[in-house]
Amino acid sequence: MAGLQTNVFLIGPTGVGKSTLGAWLARESGREFVDSDVVLCERTGVSVAETFELEGEQGFRRREHDLIDELTQRRNIVLATGAGAVLDADNRRVLGARGMVLWLAASPKTQWENLRADRSRPLLQTDDPMAVLEAQAVERTPLYRELADHTVNMDQQTPQEACEEALKWLDGALGW
Repeated sequence: MAGLQTNVFLIGPTGVGKSTLGAWLARESGREFVDSDVVLCERTGVSVAETFELEGEQGFRRREHDLIDELTQRRNIVLATGAGAVLDADNRRVLGARGMVLWLAASPKTQWENLRADRSRPLLQTDDPMAVLEAQAVERTPLYRELADHTVNMDQQTPQEACEEALKWLDGALGW
């Protein structure tokens, strides 16, 4: 019974498939799917990129922090977090305390393959986006690793295989 009310939080780098996998897991488990970036955009009326432009990364992170605190208090959800949500120690604390955390891991190479045509990622709008992805991996990987209850390697399998692996693990851990 405990598994029926347990939240699942997806963390991982940008472009790894948190929203795609989250929607699938929610559908398969009868939970509500929530994407923190989508909720933020709905509430502000602007895109993540525009929030970065208007308020800077610090303003975006402040909004993200408040939203993560609010959303993790819900029950019976699958939440896809923004890639940088783990940078905030309080976000890590509430994610770890209020649900099971799945880390969708991927190399910067895989991320870049997934994001090459995407112009909506504000931190990647540079002359060398691969360098940004590599620097983020160095900074964030230890945080993802520390927080994760389980890791799904997105480099080595199709999205369908990743979904099946996550669901199998959640079934074992939560009795889905």
